[in-house]
Amino acid sequence: MSDVMSQNEIDELLAALSTGEVDVRDIEEDKKERKVRKYDFSRPDKFAKDQLRTLEIIHENFSRLLNNFLSGYLRTYIEVDVISVQSLIYTEFSNSISNPAILGIVDFSPFDGQIIIDVSSDIAYTMIERVLGGSSKSRGVSKENRSLTEIEMTLLRNILIKFINLLKEPWGNIVELRPKLENIETNSQFAQIVSPAESIALVTFNIHIGDVEGMVNVCIPHFVIEPILPSLSSRLWFATSNKRDVTEEERGALESGISGSRLNLATVVGQSTISISELLNLQKGDIILLNQKVDEPFEIYVENQLKFRGKPGIKKKNVAVMITEVVEEGDESND
Repeated sequence: MSDVMSQNEIDELLAALSTGEVDVRDIEEDKKERKVRKYDFSRPDKFAKDQLRTLEIIHENFSRLLNNFLSGYLRTYIEVDVISVQSLIYTEFSNSISNPAILGIVDFSPFDGQIIIDVSSDIAYTMIERVLGGSSKSRGVSKENRSLTEIEMTLLRNILIKFINLLKEPWGNIVELRPKLENIETNSQFAQIVSPAESIALVTFNIHIGDVEGMVNVCIPHFVIEPILPSLSSRLWFATSNKRDVTEEERGALESGISGSRLNLATVVGQSTISISELLNLQKGDIILLNQKVDEPFEIYVENQLKFRGKPGIKKKNVAVMITEVVEEGDESND
């Protein structure tokens, strides 16, 4: 019987009670019966929901790093999303892998054991094609069903190494990872890193590269991360994630990294509105009346954002502008 009874079921129950066909005591005894939850010992559920949620948060951070890396490395539109994080047994994962497969076997130091990064053929061949200067169009890329050549294997190995190194930062609040790519297997039978009945956490990503879409799976066996499972609490993870201070070394590396960045800087002397005919008839020596007074400061824009105000001048016989005011956020309207 469902939890919510229909009107017909209620009417039938009342009629049965009134005629004596159903005893109220029988209903009360049914309610007192002990409820038993079924448990399948062939599929042990070793990951708590809170731990799976924390793994999802970690790999959502990883997906953002991967998105930024691939966008710059492949120079095309990239979109990476975490689809699911679920607890399975290893045989369910291995049986779902098609051959030939692309499986990166990763030493998950300092943990004892390995994890697997499963890259779909569509994504793998598209990345290789982009690295070699091709496009990311979906013309027949998904129909590739062959083994990788030595050159393709080398290119893919370099990409996977960069993939793996991106895992260090999102896991940094829990453990200092030292992952290392050990091998790339194309046959799932040679990627038996755990027993078939071992419980795993499977993180599934959906990746768009231009017009091509495919999956990337990260298989993490339970026994590998078992030592830090108590730390995989979202409450504990959030509590510790904001306590870490930036070191001087990290600050220096950040400043060094952005010091070479190039930004567009523009100084607005003033504005004016003229007709097309006036613009076409402008001659040397003509004067254009601006909406700016002589004693008013110039507006200085950085990437189209008002950041400074200043006044004109000359430095080493060159026209220059001296910054006299820093525009705070929210003060842009105070012209």
